[in-house]
Amino acid sequence: MTTTLTAPTDHRGPVTGRERALAPDLIRGAMLLLIGLANSANFAFAGQPGLETSPHGFERVLNFLKLTFVDDRAYPVFAIMFGYGLVQLTRRQRAAGATTGAVRRILVKRNAWLIAFGLVHATLLYFGDFLGAYGVVGIVCTLFLLNRGDKFHRIALGVWAVQLVYLAVIAARAVLAVVNSTGPAHALTNKPNPSLAASSYGASLLDRPHEYPLHTATVLGFVTIVWLGIWAARRQILENPGAHRKLLSWVAASGLGIAVLGGLPLALVSAGLLHVDKPALDAVSFLSQASGMFAGPGYVALFGLLVTRITKLSLPVRAVSALGQRSLSGYLFQSVSWMVLLAPFTLNLRFGSTAYTAALVATGVWIVSVVAAYAMSRRSYRGPAETLLRRLVY
Repeated sequence: MTTTLTAPTDHRGPVTGRERALAPDLIRGAMLLLIGLANSANFAFAGQPGLETSPHGFERVLNFLKLTFVDDRAYPVFAIMFGYGLVQLTRRQRAAGATTGAVRRILVKRNAWLIAFGLVHATLLYFGDFLGAYGVVGIVCTLFLLNRGDKFHRIALGVWAVQLVYLAVIAARAVLAVVNSTGPAHALTNKPNPSLAASSYGASLLDRPHEYPLHTATVLGFVTIVWLGIWAARRQILENPGAHRKLLSWVAASGLGIAVLGGLPLALVSAGLLHVDKPALDAVSFLSQASGMFAGPGYVALFGLLVTRITKLSLPVRAVSALGQRSLSGYLFQSVSWMVLLAPFTLNLRFGSTAYTAALVATGVWIVSVVAAYAMSRRSYRGPAETLLRRLVY
């Protein structure tokens, strides 16, 4: 008789499919479309924010919608969901009997590997990587936030209240700058990124290491957004959205309302409907960027409300949720797609307007990723990036 010995462990393995809640996966899968719309435009225009600087016809609409609902408004959703996921992972490990030290080691190891993933992603594909920043913030949250009590985590709400007051000051300054705009009209232009305009892959490899550190440093401040996700996860708001309908309704209306109103002046400028001088343009640009963080809780709450109305898991819902379960693979697949389809040294697709190209390519790539993710789910395959990360961590 052969006896199989199992080595003892102080932690459990990764989450299983039956343990997953619908809302977080649906949010991640759907919001990858907005991430794609933002990043494909950066590739197509070889700069940021990736807009048609002299829009005509429907280009005006695309510019307006992008600055109102996408730019600086999509990544805060993933920041909240990242914080939410940290708590979910911690809760599952502790429920399985893992010690506090073991949970901390797993989270630190997982986030360290995210930093490594981000470095490879930023070096080989796209300087605008967020994985490395998530990894850094994840380690900070693991060491200083996750094991705190409920009273401590209420500070996160206070931080957001202070930021709302600061945003009101920014908005007032922007309004005054627009009202007092007397200089020559200044159009919104794209800040060029050399790696996106490089004529060869080798040249882009040399440019990206210079661009990536600065980009990462500028987005590390989203720790306050991640913290809000930690606060929400401790109350299991997305696991049981029906019990938090009133809160979700209020957050969806206020969060998205603030984000839309804050982005409106710059969106009007980008559509050629508002003409302001350089100081006013800088002011409304700052307002758009600062108000974008409120779209994070707004979009999350909106999808939480949507889940309360879902009585049957239709094929589209299952497919988008499957992508959400494989959001890391979906995110990296997008960068590969932009490189293949839009880079000057590859297919360099251009049909009609560059704005049209970016929007159509982003939508097409997202649809392909949804279909692929659903096919993987049917075969019980986690996804290549998720499988690799789990093997490295566990």
